Amino acid sequence: MTTDTIIAKEGTVIQHGPLNDRVYLMKLGPGIVQFTLEKAEALAREHGYSKIFAKVPASAREAFVERGYTVEAFVPGFLNGREDGYFFAKYLDPGRREPADADIIEDVLAAALARSDACRSCSLPPGFTIRPAGTEDAPALAALYGSVFETYPFPIHDPGYIRETMQSHIHYYCAVREGRIIAASSAETDRGSQSVEMTDFATHPSYRGMGLCAALLATMERDMQDAGMRTAYTIARAAMYPINITFARAGYEFGGTLRNNTNICGAFESMNVWYKRIR
Repeated sequence: MTTDTIIAKEGTVIQHGPLNDRVYLMKLGPGIVQFTLEKAEALAREHGYSKIFAKVPASAREAFVERGYTVEAFVPGFLNGREDGYFFAKYLDPGRREPADADIIEDVLAAALARSDACRSCSLPPGFTIRPAGTEDAPALAALYGSVFETYPFPIHDPGYIRETMQSHIHYYCAVREGRIIAASSAETDRGSQSVEMTDFATHPSYRGMGLCAALLATMERDMQDAGMRTAYTIARAAMYPINITFARAGYEFGGTLRNNTNICGAFESMNVWYKRIR
């Protein structure tokens, strides 16, 4: 499984590469916004990428609008529960703007929103437990992710990546049956903004439909509240009913759709942003 490159410098974090065919401004540092944008756009032109995607605070909004970026998603109180966050996009290839599965994406969203008030038990089936994952679990987690995702925007198929991120800012969780990891997820924290991305959900095909993702999400929420996070969000595959319904039932609000944003399982997929104030 190939992955893109991550560059971190002076508080700014950028991912880019041919797998996702984009520049992703993951975190905007404290420097001059225009300078960062010029660098990101130069990187996109140099490699011929078709999209620039950026996650930025409201204080930088006008700089992006002035350079022709459009808002694809919005999360109120994204930073420290006070400052709003925006997901901006610029398409260097207009063809990437239009999802081929727009009808399915619309139907999935309607189905999720229709279930947003439904009560959903997060109890586990008999014989299952959920626990935080440790570094000793990295090989099993990587094997699960590698078997579920043909391609993925980050190298979660690599035990070394999982161990490294465990020791910095990502908390991994697993659902276990008879000592075997059946499902997994992660909470990617940004302590500076007190926000956390609920992500990397994967379930072994033989155990899908048992509510394991909902139980993992509930456990992560409780732990992230205790860790001082204020806003939880996810970037979920927009054409997939189960994960969108899981977040809607858990009380998350819909923030917008990122079109043809991410290479997962061998193709570009649009992604839905869902968010929730947890503290």
